[in-house]
Amino acid sequence: MRRAAMAGLDAIAIADINSVAGIVRAHTEAREIARKVRERCRVDEATGLVGPPRPEHIPKPQSAPIYARPRLMPAARLEFTDAPPLTALPENRRGWASLCRILSKGRLRAEKGSCILSLSDLVDFAEGLQLILHPEQQGLAGPCGASGWEKHVPRLTRRFAGKMQLGLTPAYDGEDGERFAARQAEAARLGMPLVATCAPVMHQGQRRRLADVLSAVRLGCRVDALGRGAQANGERRLRSAAEMARLFRGYEDALAQAERLQDVCTFSLDELRYEYPSEVAQGETAAERLKRLSYEGLRWRYPHGAPEKVRGMLEHELALITKLNYEPYFLTVRDVVAFARGRDILCQGRGSAANSVVCYCLGVTSVSPEIGTMVFERFVSEARDEPPDIDVDFEHERREEVIQHIYERYGRHRAGLCATVVHYRGKRAIREVGRAMGLTEDTISALSSQLWGFFSAKGLEDERMREIGLDPNDRRLRQTMDLVYEIIGFPRHLSQHVGGFIMTEGRLDELVPIENATMEDRTVICWDKDDIDSLGILKVDVLSLGMLTCIRKGFDLLQRHHGMDLALATIPPEDSKVYDMLCKADSIGVFQVESRAQMNFLPRMKPRNFYDLVIEVAIIRPGPIQGDMVHPYIRRRNGEETVTFPSDELGEVLGKTLGVPLFQEQAMQIAIIGAGFSPEEADRLRRSLATFKKHGSVSEFQDRFMRGMKKNGYEEDFAARCFSQIEGFGSYGFPESHAASFALLVYASAWIKCHHPGIFACALLNSQPMGFYAPAQIVRDAREHGVEVRPVDINESFWDNVMEPDGRGGLALRLGFRQVRRLREEDAAWITAARGNGYQTVEDVWRRAGVGPHVLTRLAEADAFASLGLKRREALWEAKAIRSEKPLPLFAGDMDGEGIVEPAALLPEMSMGEQVVEDYVAMRLTLRKHPVALLRHLLTPGEPNQGLTG
Repeated sequence: MRRAAMAGLDAIAIADINSVAGIVRAHTEAREIARKVRERCRVDEATGLVGPPRPEHIPKPQSAPIYARPRLMPAARLEFTDAPPLTALPENRRGWASLCRILSKGRLRAEKGSCILSLSDLVDFAEGLQLILHPEQQGLAGPCGASGWEKHVPRLTRRFAGKMQLGLTPAYDGEDGERFAARQAEAARLGMPLVATCAPVMHQGQRRRLADVLSAVRLGCRVDALGRGAQANGERRLRSAAEMARLFRGYEDALAQAERLQDVCTFSLDELRYEYPSEVAQGETAAERLKRLSYEGLRWRYPHGAPEKVRGMLEHELALITKLNYEPYFLTVRDVVAFARGRDILCQGRGSAANSVVCYCLGVTSVSPEIGTMVFERFVSEARDEPPDIDVDFEHERREEVIQHIYERYGRHRAGLCATVVHYRGKRAIREVGRAMGLTEDTISALSSQLWGFFSAKGLEDERMREIGLDPNDRRLRQTMDLVYEIIGFPRHLSQHVGGFIMTEGRLDELVPIENATMEDRTVICWDKDDIDSLGILKVDVLSLGMLTCIRKGFDLLQRHHGMDLALATIPPEDSKVYDMLCKADSIGVFQVESRAQMNFLPRMKPRNFYDLVIEVAIIRPGPIQGDMVHPYIRRRNGEETVTFPSDELGEVLGKTLGVPLFQEQAMQIAIIGAGFSPEEADRLRRSLATFKKHGSVSEFQDRFMRGMKKNGYEEDFAARCFSQIEGFGSYGFPESHAASFALLVYASAWIKCHHPGIFACALLNSQPMGFYAPAQIVRDAREHGVEVRPVDINESFWDNVMEPDGRGGLALRLGFRQVRRLREEDAAWITAARGNGYQTVEDVWRRAGVGPHVLTRLAEADAFASLGLKRREALWEAKAIRSEKPLPLFAGDMDGEGIVEPAALLPEMSMGEQVVEDYVAMRLTLRKHPVALLRHLLTPGEPNQGLTG
């Protein structure tokens, strides 16, 4: 799009093959170009940076590029199994819907990443489309071959009368004159107009080498083996109107037809906005239903009457939501959460708008909005002109139930998951470009393992190459590295978003094509979250969180063993014992504060209330750390530094964080208040500085930010630190609303651990895999807190870890069969179901539960038969004696010579060291001695041998 603007083009049609996956990126760039042109800014051709406006009295040099605002014409090149390829251009919104239906049909009948289309698909959905037929030619060949394409023309011209044209495309092979003349004769004979198109594959000729490398990667071959798949020259590039006129001299009617298409195809992606589900129910409008549910929730949250301040906040938020027509969005989120709560699935909302009074009343979040400091308009505002952001975390083991409910409620034609664009980064770029360029595998491995971290400081790679034995001056190696740098940031493939759902009132497959995901029963769209944000389309993030699974299982155990009916919103608040525990960094397994960085910081932070936890969650993040905000905050909190504010205006923003910006909202408010940014500019600043994005003009915003701060009287050092913080936030910055939602889970998990460490450990083990810590560390921590942990037992254990009476009025943690490696839940279910009054022998388990010898072997290796008086090796000996998968009839084994009765064997006793090793092999944990205890005599001279033999 930038190149089209430099070429002075009025319009450009961009067509992916059987896809529209990249069109939103082009649309977003077109809007950005239009904005810059409106601001009369000059774009530097070499760097793409925006400079100051050119003074009117200085004439523009004749050689300077002409900057225009090219209009994007969305399109797609359709390749069929039974017909020549066609380019489809939507005339209007109806045409776009037709194109999306065609692509959806082709992709839903194929595996992920493929599309199978036949000509009948085009005939079924063709309203509102202009079509360009491409007869076969070198470099543009479709799947149907060069001969016989004319036989399809009568059918197409009958169905698409007045909307079919024949493409006139140069091949740049010296024979375009004869080719154009032949094509003109064919068009006259068939009664179809010619349309001129260069069909470029590069924005400029310098990309020829990279185009060949990408083709080689796609085809899985080396560049020197591409053959006709390589570009013959650098001519298939984007061209200006003047170049088009020169190329098609004598065929002005084809150029005129291209201009006519430009006038006819007026569709813009801007027309796709605000197609939200109406969420009307039982005769109520969305606004009436949202208001009713909000006030019902207010009475539920405040049974003794809501404070006047909260009532005022609710009325204000409802008025703003109604003004911006966002009621359906909040209702959609509420209905998804209501379904989860109805299934007893624990969930918690977060996001820019989640910690509002409306969401609190709707049950989306359990965090009172009085906790935060940010006003609602900073999340939902007319200035941003985009839907609010609400993410909902569900138990990670049960999120699929919620996903399938959404599909069932809206239908797969109205709901789908977003895509994620996977871009080339260091290691993958080296590997794929290296193979395409013919480097040996050992060279590629050496480069990818040793060099990828040096891309942030280009120039250091030469020195590193010499260290690993490579010659940086080698021609092939140098070409490869140049291409690696060029390809980094390119999109590689589409993957599935972790949980971003798009739902529509009408058909989703008329908004964007739908395709199959790799995972069964999942369908996805081809646009990612940035594309959705750009178009302002509703997205609800249905995410999973392991800690919610743990907390819910903890609540269930508390209900079963102590009769406590708890929920996130009803946990006893501000418990001093919980904060005492956190101040000592006793936080293994506690959500968000279990990392080493957080555990080192907790004794310094000394949290004593809920808002301290909000800050604790947010402060150990890239933004505050990179912006050097952590130490100033601690000094001010400890009274070692005076709390000051850069100005009264910023004091209102930074008051709760002692004058130090810690949250994303604060950083954006500094840009608005301190540097004079508009809300739109502040949002563009946040997007452009996203850490993992490969586009965006950092220096443009940095200069603007520093100038604005200086103009408003702020110190340069403060301004530089603020900008550094914004830079660190990127796309994973932590807003206050997110931090508040997570802080509630911190407190909930810490409360359970503090008062019921056995139940917390049990729930944590039953929710694995998750968190920083392995089961062995969780068990060791529980024992250090006085919890009795009992081993896996064939007669006492279930699949899950459970709490059982310890005989002293308390509870002990019994390890479950899930801790035994490679043991299936189905086998554990058979064992517990057939147990009755208990098993007596290993053979008894085999006969009654019907499990195979391999299951018995795994149980024996885990020492699960110890309560039967069998040591590990004895149980293993008996398990190995069983060779039949299914139990034999009584006495059958003795009669056919395959009996399982064997003479007693004298098996050597296992040492403590061997027992510990086998525990870790079988279960990844041990209840015996810590492994280091067995080495103590080696580490400390004079200590007695602790049994490490064998």
